[in-house]
Amino acid sequence: MEHQLEILAPAGSWDSVVAAVQCGANAVYLGAKDLNARRNASNFDDEAFCNTVAYCHARNVKVYMTVNTMVLEEELPVAKETLRLAARAGVDALIIQDLGIARLARTLCPEIPRHASTQMSIHNRWGARLMREMGFTRVVLAREMSKEEIAAVCQETDLEVEVFVHGALCMCVSGQCTLSAMIGGRSGNRGLCAQPCRLPFSAGGKGGYALSLKDVSLVDRLAELGKLGVTSLKIEGRMKRPEYVAAAVTACQNALEGAPVDQDRLRAVFSRSGFTDGYYTGHRGREMFGVRQKEDVTGAAGVLKELEGLYRGEHPLVPVHFALTLQEGTPAVLRGWDEDGHEATAQGMEPQRALNRPTDEALARRNLGKTGGTYFFLKSLACQIQEGLMVPASCLNDLRRQVLESLAAQRQAVRKHPFHDLTLPSSPREFVSITPALRVRCERLEQLSQEMLERAQQIQLPIGECLRLLEGGFSQWEKVAAEIPAAVFQREESIAAQLQTLKEAGLTQVVAQNLGAVWLGRTLGFRVSGGFRLNLANSQALQEAAQLGLQDATLSFEPSLDRLRPLRSTLPLGIVAYGRLPLMLMRNCPVKCQRGCSGKRGTCTLTDRKGNRFPVLCQREATELLNTVPLYLADRLPELRGFGFLTLYFTLESPQQCRQIFQEYEAGGPKPTDPITRGLYYRNLL
Repeated sequence: MEHQLEILAPAGSWDSVVAAVQCGANAVYLGAKDLNARRNASNFDDEAFCNTVAYCHARNVKVYMTVNTMVLEEELPVAKETLRLAARAGVDALIIQDLGIARLARTLCPEIPRHASTQMSIHNRWGARLMREMGFTRVVLAREMSKEEIAAVCQETDLEVEVFVHGALCMCVSGQCTLSAMIGGRSGNRGLCAQPCRLPFSAGGKGGYALSLKDVSLVDRLAELGKLGVTSLKIEGRMKRPEYVAAAVTACQNALEGAPVDQDRLRAVFSRSGFTDGYYTGHRGREMFGVRQKEDVTGAAGVLKELEGLYRGEHPLVPVHFALTLQEGTPAVLRGWDEDGHEATAQGMEPQRALNRPTDEALARRNLGKTGGTYFFLKSLACQIQEGLMVPASCLNDLRRQVLESLAAQRQAVRKHPFHDLTLPSSPREFVSITPALRVRCERLEQLSQEMLERAQQIQLPIGECLRLLEGGFSQWEKVAAEIPAAVFQREESIAAQLQTLKEAGLTQVVAQNLGAVWLGRTLGFRVSGGFRLNLANSQALQEAAQLGLQDATLSFEPSLDRLRPLRSTLPLGIVAYGRLPLMLMRNCPVKCQRGCSGKRGTCTLTDRKGNRFPVLCQREATELLNTVPLYLADRLPELRGFGFLTLYFTLESPQQCRQIFQEYEAGGPKPTDPITRGLYYRNLL
């Protein structure tokens, strides 16, 4: 089915809003001061935000408000006021990451459409199904998806589908990066990413920038995306200057109209040694990597003035229709209307008998069509002019001015959404566990000991390792939970079939590290444990998680213990208490791209500019960057009382190390002499 493609532009400042609108964007996305994924952008205070929405709506441009960060408990009142502002300003949609914000929006302002942010890591049909169930109207797909994977989601769902077509690529799947938070306390999941991935990282001591990708550009593939079923073409760049916005919007506009695209200008205004389409085409390799070089910076100087000229002054954006009536003995009447239901009428002087040239349709069109200086353009004119009459040009001009001013005022009037000013739902009774139970997550079956199997509350294993258990004749499935991969880009049917096989053998539990996996596990009839990658950090999110069918939840490891302890939920709540914490979930392996794949899992590392070595753990469909040292809390167990369970997250440890660590967490071990980290549990995350 043919449909109009939306050009969606970033707006981190007022000038960027103007650039996007005047260059032809159909919609812009922007944030208020707090709770959005670009908190370092200029953003907008309340009054400026409302004025910006009015400016855009008057010119036929939609506004999507970004509320796309992980929210802490103490920020819920701020979240409520942010949603109140969205309703008051009349935004066209909310872009949401946090399950708690999704719940609040559905409760407080249900008439505002909700878009599932790319920070939700939706990358397959399972995730799209869950978003539809939750009442979202659009899904913003992960940037790592191929053409075929995008098409599969579009064919599966009746949700609108939004795809990034131009701008920066994060090395990590959005919503799954904790590198900035762990290194500097500035959380990417909370809109304050310090971009440590753009610093030097090398594989095998060869130097380079192993975590820095070129910007994506699919401008030459927009028509193809439309045929796949994509609804919205998203441009990244709320931190970039308005000239960048102007260039990108103009390029997309030209591409959709079949006009030439100035790729040199697009590259000059901002690039990292060119662009890539590697994820879209499935050609993920070394050519996708790039950094911002001196020539990239200096190249912008020659095009900035030219680009600024693209958005200075009003452009003809809104069609208007006029009907002029000139009858003897009655005032001249001009009726005008736009295509959004607004109408205005103005009266002028009585027409006079023409001494020379009478007013005819051609003369009326010439005067009434002079809409320059406004955002209107004359689309049609109907005239009822009695023969031999005339009015001066000044009368026609005045009639035109009155009608356009009235239409503009109507178009700029705020269209508020209802806001149900309810007290935030009270938190349910706290789940109490005096002594947290121990759960064990093993990367490899060999790490699992008999004592763990006997004494741990739950054993988490990847699906492949569960299948190995099954092949060995294992039958004690009561404690075992299969960990659904955090990234399932292509193997949906295979993963579902493997889980069905395990279920028939007696498996009853799964661990979901992605919202799509929540849908799958629940649909197959498993008890679903929510993993730390779901970024659960407030009571509203936990209530939403319970409503989605989770049986328990591991909280995000980004907030401090002081922020996590007070959380209330009907669900048993736990934390990751040991392990090399995953910092990035990547689809493009940085080691393979720099030096080739060794085929040996867990033996590769990346080295930063300070000499710190980060293990790289290869999965089947994704690669994980792990922290340099493990999180260790066995000597602080009394401070963890009140949580329902503690998870020991084993990745690279030997079987002997796993047994020893398990025993230390059972008995309360001393602080190790080897380097460890306390993670972010004792720090104030920004």
